[in-house]
Amino acid sequence: MTRDILLQIAQVLTVLLLSPLLQGVILQWEERVQRAQGPGIFQPYRDLWKLFHKQLVVPQTASFIYWIAPVVAFTCMLTVPILIPVLTNFPLPLSNMGDILGGGLILTLGSFLVTLAGLDSGSAYGGIGSSRAVMLGILAEPTLILVFVGITLLAKAMLPFVVNHLLVAQPAVYWSAAHLFLVAAFFILLLVETDRLPIHSSTHIEVYMIDEARILEYSGPLLALLKWASAMKQFILYTIFCNVLLLPWLLSYRGLALGALGAAAGLFLKFLIVAVAVVFVETAQSRLRYYRYQEPLAASFLLSILAIVANQLG
Repeated sequence: MTRDILLQIAQVLTVLLLSPLLQGVILQWEERVQRAQGPGIFQPYRDLWKLFHKQLVVPQTASFIYWIAPVVAFTCMLTVPILIPVLTNFPLPLSNMGDILGGGLILTLGSFLVTLAGLDSGSAYGGIGSSRAVMLGILAEPTLILVFVGITLLAKAMLPFVVNHLLVAQPAVYWSAAHLFLVAAFFILLLVETDRLPIHSSTHIEVYMIDEARILEYSGPLLALLKWASAMKQFILYTIFCNVLLLPWLLSYRGLALGALGAAAGLFLKFLIVAVAVVFVETAQSRLRYYRYQEPLAASFLLSILAIVANQLG
């Protein structure tokens, strides 16, 4: 029991400590593809350190929502790693307190409060970012639920560990049309939820701002919490995509310390493979106008529907 508790803590710490590194690798690769030098892969750690030591400036119009949104978003990202296979392919002590749909709802809760905080500040940019985020969420959130429903129908269970075991044990299911449709649908969602869809970017250019606009009024430690929570959300979505759907191997099945370390190394190797595809899609595809955001999301929605239909027919 003590070993399982330590593994549970190790899963949370893996997401907490390695999420800025993944963000740094992706940002540097994007710059290298564009023939720029880019920041170092450890730059997100330096940015967080700097923000935690800066003064906090609060808008006069801010209410309690402004204060609690970063804390709740950060806490939500610490909760989800308890429910999903990060290092082990078997449930740990608190893994059964929620299923894959519950994990998705927790992720959505954090994003919802950040959207409210963007409106709460009274800033014009916050309103723009929050309204655009809601417009994206109108298609993204139902599609995410449909993907989770498709995963549930595929494995006849809502626990991500069961899905992992099924795909490892039965190659026929892994290469089935239903599973491949789910992988494609989730990959598009991954681009949307991690701010990599070619209609917006993490810049301060008004035309493209979505996520950056929502948190533009934040500063100091609260901004650091939001930046860290965003990096952890990206890490969590990559974990679900790799360990549950795309590459369900290289996880510890005995729970030994050496196996957990190997699983952490294997996890980051999987992330690098997916990151190459994400960077390629983001840089190779021409930037879309904002009003065309529904096209990739509609494709993801259709793929999730096809996955459910293929599963029922198969």
